[in-house]
Amino acid sequence: MSTLRVTAERLTILEHPNADALELAQVGLYRAVVAKGAFRTGDFACYIPEQSVLPSELIEELGLTGRLAGGKADRVKAVRLRGELSQGIVCRPRALAEVDLPRAAEEGTDFAELLGVTKWVPPVPTSMSGEVEAAPDLLPWVDIENLKRFPDVFEPGEPVVVTEKLHGSCCLLTFHADTGAVQVSSKGIGAQGLALKEDGRNLYWRAVRAYGIPELAARIADRLGASRVGIFGEVFGDGVQDLGYGASSRTEQPPGYAAFDVSAVIDGQLHWLDASRLLAGELPVVPELWRGPFDAERVLELAEGRETVSGRHLHTREGVVVRPAVERHSPVLGGRAIVKAVGGGYLTRKGGTEYE
Repeated sequence: MSTLRVTAERLTILEHPNADALELAQVGLYRAVVAKGAFRTGDFACYIPEQSVLPSELIEELGLTGRLAGGKADRVKAVRLRGELSQGIVCRPRALAEVDLPRAAEEGTDFAELLGVTKWVPPVPTSMSGEVEAAPDLLPWVDIENLKRFPDVFEPGEPVVVTEKLHGSCCLLTFHADTGAVQVSSKGIGAQGLALKEDGRNLYWRAVRAYGIPELAARIADRLGASRVGIFGEVFGDGVQDLGYGASSRTEQPPGYAAFDVSAVIDGQLHWLDASRLLAGELPVVPELWRGPFDAERVLELAEGRETVSGRHLHTREGVVVRPAVERHSPVLGGRAIVKAVGGGYLTRKGGTEYE
């Protein structure tokens, strides 16, 4: 899940192809449906992204009572309005009436706290939770930002690798070479500096033991001379999320698993490594969909369609993840150069689950 920021943005207004009373306000590569005439190209407005939870006062002010997602009808979710995908809310809240929005946009001011907007935290099912312990040396996973919000992370034509993004639950494993200790966690629990104590009923530990991931991490640590190795993968199957990829977590068989990243601490420095090269043949990895010069339009096309994990195209694809062919730092993100693109079919599917 990407970070939450509520910001002022310069708008580009486009015609809605199927509605005379509506238009599309473009922010980065996101588009949100707005009332016709509410904004003009070049105007600045507040952009509230998907997965935001709004306070009741703001919901009422924006005329969105009963129109948002979640049990409390307070969560921003992608929807299709007259056939067009609308992601996020473009508005001018009264609380920002005296704010210089062009300057705020230039400075990157975050209005989330001022507006009372918070980030939605997915629930954690019992099979994915458990007894925890402090894990300050756990190698954490990172939040991946969305290409539509940060379209300038990659230069046009820069060599990139596009892999399929799976709708499961992120499993973090850290191997400590000096002691042989293994720590396992989820993304959400790991972000709190916690690891799950081993339990044969826990989804993540079941996957870790079934696929021999600690032993593989030990071999990688020895090969690289690393003090710690992190292997990050997606655990999936029916019972994990609504998209199962033909696997199951409810039987005596192990859940589905596909690794997508490896990190290693070598001589005190953290390195992100090519999972497909390090793990191929030893551990399932996420499918590579394309490798070549970066083109945003091509990436957004690849985010749509059917999944390829099962080999049977069983359901919609969640989206894709884009990495440079050679790992590098991004000044745009202030960290790794890595983004995701999520498919419209996935975002607007019925009965979806979003556990973490």
